[in-house]
Amino acid sequence: MANARENHREDVAGRANVEDTPELLAYYDQLERLEAGALWTVANKIEPWQPKSSSVPVLWRYQDLREHVLRSVDLVTAEKAGRRVIYLNNPGRRDVAAAVGWLYSGLQVMHPGEVASAHAHSASALRFIMEGSGAYTIVDGHKMTLGANDFVLTPNGTWHEHGVASDGTPCIWQDGLDIPLVNALEANFYAVHPDLQQAVGHPVDDVTGTWGHPGLRPAAGDWAKGYSPLLKYEWGPTYEALQRYGKVTDGSAFDGILMNYVNPATGGPVMQTIGASMQLLRAGEHTKAHRHTGSFIYQVAKGRGHSIINGKRFDWRERDIFCLPAWAWHEHANASDSEDACLFTFNDLPVMRSLGLYREEAFGEADGQQPVSA
Repeated sequence: MANARENHREDVAGRANVEDTPELLAYYDQLERLEAGALWTVANKIEPWQPKSSSVPVLWRYQDLREHVLRSVDLVTAEKAGRRVIYLNNPGRRDVAAAVGWLYSGLQVMHPGEVASAHAHSASALRFIMEGSGAYTIVDGHKMTLGANDFVLTPNGTWHEHGVASDGTPCIWQDGLDIPLVNALEANFYAVHPDLQQAVGHPVDDVTGTWGHPGLRPAAGDWAKGYSPLLKYEWGPTYEALQRYGKVTDGSAFDGILMNYVNPATGGPVMQTIGASMQLLRAGEHTKAHRHTGSFIYQVAKGRGHSIINGKRFDWRERDIFCLPAWAWHEHANASDSEDACLFTFNDLPVMRSLGLYREEAFGEADGQQPVSA
């Protein structure tokens, strides 16, 4: 027997196939006045057969954005702007200022000697350094120096501030946050530190000295917080780990050599709502297509290539950013025959997995790759 919903396919408004008689229309009006409604008029819209993302794939080219990011320095001060950021606005998510799904992303710039006020918020955040030298972040008294392709956590509820040393160079980094998600849950708080800046209470880069040793953890290293104690993940060890792993594995047919950044105390994701990973595509590699729940924001850490998302090709190179909507077919290709390419990504997979919503599917064609639309 066919599912009852099969007999009530939605029309363009998402309503079931029920004829709108004058009596029914009057009935709907009566319900509306009571702040109520008939489920069959919205069932297929609120319970789709499969995920229907309102986000669209977007590629933000760094060469196009960089000039505008730098120009903001001449237009507003870091002090007056609070955070001098150019945010990435997905055409399908402009109502919530999201780059994709429930994830926010923006490009922040600071000049040598500038310091942003210390603050805290309910949203979890990370920063991925794109260019410049002398950048640092202080999180709950832990100061971390940062170089290109490093990324740092500023977890939910922690006091944090950013700056660039006076002897550094202008720095640009990508901010990634779950602001749209926390706002959707109506749980966001924001506070400015009463002293505007926080004291550094530990040796500089103590988090990597304490927690940044693969396979080892301090004997006295008890950690009960919901985020990683490592806080800073450096590019050098990450790239080395990818290369070493690539020598002993064929990798994933869908993702190449993929490694997740993890909480060294638990082996779980770096934060409760945001996960992060780095993947390496070997010279000439072209992955097979698949799709899964969860939204992703990619940044090209190394190399050049292209990704095909729902049949559309996006050519990328170092420092470009692109997004992957939930349940979108995708595959990646390295354009070089001699050099590898690396893609950093942050995502909402910890939310998907903790709620039991993660699902994955391989593309069904024989070669596992999508036809590309013109």
